[in-house]
Amino acid sequence: MDGDLGDFLRSRRARITPDEVGLPSHGRRRVPGLRREEVAQLAGVSVDYYIRLEQGRGPSVSDAVLDAIARVLRMDETEQAYLRTVARPPRQQRRRPAAPRVRPGVQLLLDSMERTPAFVLGRRMDVLAWNALGDAVGGFSRMDPATRNIPRHVFLDPVARDFYPEWHAVAAQTIANLRIDAGLHPDDQELCALVGELSLKDEDFRRLWADHQVAVCAYGVKRVRHPVAGLLTLPYETLTVPSEPDQTIVAYTPEPGSETAERLALLGSWATART
Repeated sequence: MDGDLGDFLRSRRARITPDEVGLPSHGRRRVPGLRREEVAQLAGVSVDYYIRLEQGRGPSVSDAVLDAIARVLRMDETEQAYLRTVARPPRQQRRRPAAPRVRPGVQLLLDSMERTPAFVLGRRMDVLAWNALGDAVGGFSRMDPATRNIPRHVFLDPVARDFYPEWHAVAAQTIANLRIDAGLHPDDQELCALVGELSLKDEDFRRLWADHQVAVCAYGVKRVRHPVAGLLTLPYETLTVPSEPDQTIVAYTPEPGSETAERLALLGSWATART
């Protein structure tokens, strides 16, 4: 997406104070955080070179320069990886991508996890497949197949803010993960359309997207307020499908014997009886 590199660098500059890097902070400053000249000085590159880089019109940048800039701006490992991606976008094939398919073996794996809610996410955090208990928790089969997507659910579904007791944390995490996808696929027109739609329809999305936070959601804990099962505390793990690097299995893994595990068992029985 155009402007991602410059916007990302400016957002990182804004969060670093001169005091943090040993520079004097006196005098009037028109921008929060570090000036471009200060980043260039600390990274050991010319001011003109850094300005052209931030404007997206610089030459191919070396690992050494990116590492120096990341060090000055105190980026974590995920942010450094994102910086390299948006500074040197991967070449995109112009042919229309085929519709994503989940292999039958992956679906069988999901279905064999009878006591574990699980589903598969694809590009743009589209929901591609799920097992019965995953559907009972997430309600995927009731979503419009054309818009079965986690960011759309989090920001546009009117029940989402009640469904997630910590909605703001879930929203920030969703955008930070979507940013990773945007960096890897800058020419993805469907992703551009998704970001445009959510930016127009939801002020929170627009504000959080502009923050340029990036994070990989590999594991963690999510709490949901289910209309049937009540409050569920759901640790989760994610696994990339080796043959399909754009597909990720998400599995909720509550501790056996916990209140959430018992509620999930009852929810599974309710869903089976309902079916």
